[in-house]
Amino acid sequence: MELDTFKHKRWRTEMVQKLADKGIDDRNVLDALVCVPRHLFLETMLDYMAYEDKALPISCGQTISQPSTVAFQSQLLGASPRMKVLEVGTGSGYQTAVLCAMGLTVYTVERQKELYDETIKRLSELGYKAKCFLGDGYAGLPEFAPFDRVLVTCGAPQIPEALLRQLKPGGVMVIPVGNGRQEMLHIVKQSEDIRDIKVQKFGDCKFVPMLEKLNY
Repeated sequence: MELDTFKHKRWRTEMVQKLADKGIDDRNVLDALVCVPRHLFLETMLDYMAYEDKALPISCGQTISQPSTVAFQSQLLGASPRMKVLEVGTGSGYQTAVLCAMGLTVYTVERQKELYDETIKRLSELGYKAKCFLGDGYAGLPEFAPFDRVLVTCGAPQIPEALLRQLKPGGVMVIPVGNGRQEMLHIVKQSEDIRDIKVQKFGDCKFVPMLEKLNY
């Protein structure tokens, strides 16, 4: 049975057109969103909702971000193909797949063992070659640093210093920050000094909280 049908592709094209109408204009992001079958990152029973602009439930009490959020965060990265990206919060793997489809070299870390096991299997079956790790997102992946870009897909109470240290000078971090009320931040690390950053705010948002330590 074909898993990505003409119907799904039509829904996906319509979704991407709506995102373009809302101001997403990075062609690489839009092309990636057209390619990645979001419905295959959800339970089959949610198939009919996959291309609506809604966050939807996945395993372990987590969510898959709504397409407009994925598009917006991906665009804020300002990434070019072959850049090395650290993603914190693999989740369902949908955002991971979008980054891969953008031609980026993706390292992604997830703290929930059950979710991690499901997602690495899914990404492999769908042909996305991200480097996936089970670990504490606050710690990042120092052994693979530095990164050109860091994308955090969960809400942190403050900007994690460890992730700033793993970002190259001139690199960009996109992260939702705040307790309860979160703001989407675009951070440019301007030198090796982690205090030497330029921060821009891009509005309120709501993500699941960023938590420390592994969850087996």
